[in-house]
Amino acid sequence: MTDDIDAAAALKAGVTPGGEAEHLAQDRMAHLVRYVARGVTRSLQLRLTDHGVQFGGWVFLRILWEQDGLSQRELSQRAGLMELTTHTALRKLEALGYLTRKHPPGDRKRLLVYLTQEGRDARKLLQPLAEDVNETSLRGLSEQQIADLRAALLVMARNLDEDEAAALRDGVSVPATRSHAV
Repeated sequence: MTDDIDAAAALKAGVTPGGEAEHLAQDRMAHLVRYVARGVTRSLQLRLTDHGVQFGGWVFLRILWEQDGLSQRELSQRAGLMELTTHTALRKLEALGYLTRKHPPGDRKRLLVYLTQEGRDARKLLQPLAEDVNETSLRGLSEQQIADLRAALLVMARNLDEDEAAALRDGVSVPATRSHAV
């Protein structure tokens, strides 16, 4: 009975029995990369949930830990996310007491985002969770395989950046996620 409940919970969560990874060996590279990225995100979210932080908030905490005092637009651009998504995540982090938003002197329009002491302290608690996910995902790989994987992914990232830049030069841009295109 317990196995039936566990299997049902796994299916409901979108996890296939035995894991989908078994079936990816012959799949396209893009699908494999997407599957791994999704797995890393879900694995980190499982860990962050115990601390009341969603993955979207994590993205902005990482940016703010490196540079405090950015505008919502700057945070959106650095994260590669829409401003509405950024606004929602920042409100949740503000409710947790991790950040505050302030107008710079003489500018009542612009709001800059600053970490509170609690937000800075959260790094000691949350960053090890991400490191654990990295270790988990790389388990079984040699140092050389990890270096080769990093090099290959960086080449892929540069290729895709160049592809997008070429499309932009040709007047083609990525449509908004809320567009009505089918």
